[in-house]
Amino acid sequence: MDPIEPAEPVDAIFAIKDAAYLEHGTAADRWTRAGLFFDAKEYGTAARLLEGLTGEAPEQLASRLLLARAYYHSAQLTRAERELRSILERWPVEDYAQLMLGRTLERQGRAAEARPYLRIAAAMAGEFPE
Repeated sequence: MDPIEPAEPVDAIFAIKDAAYLEHGTAADRWTRAGLFFDAKEYGTAARLLEGLTGEAPEQLASRLLLARAYYHSAQLTRAERELRSILERWPVEDYAQLMLGRTLERQGRAAEARPYLRIAAAMAGEFPE
């Protein structure tokens, strides 16, 4: 006898439930949940939550920086770079974004391109070469 096939693939069912969970609640609820996932080192899940939040409120720097960090830690370096460049277009004096962009470029093997961002971040932090 053949086993009974589920009506929908199991992965599709979990994806639907997962999406509903990620979109559930207020923006504040989802921000808290994203922070919990990030702290638990579930960076991919945190990024998926934060993508929705940043889409709803692109003017919120904190969620965009956390999204870039989640991308970085989940090795989504192209996405991290794109988000950080977008942040720096809007907030060019954001020293942490300068530092993160430099580190992201270094991690991609683009040290020469990273150098100016790292120097700017160091200068903004008051770290000057002797």
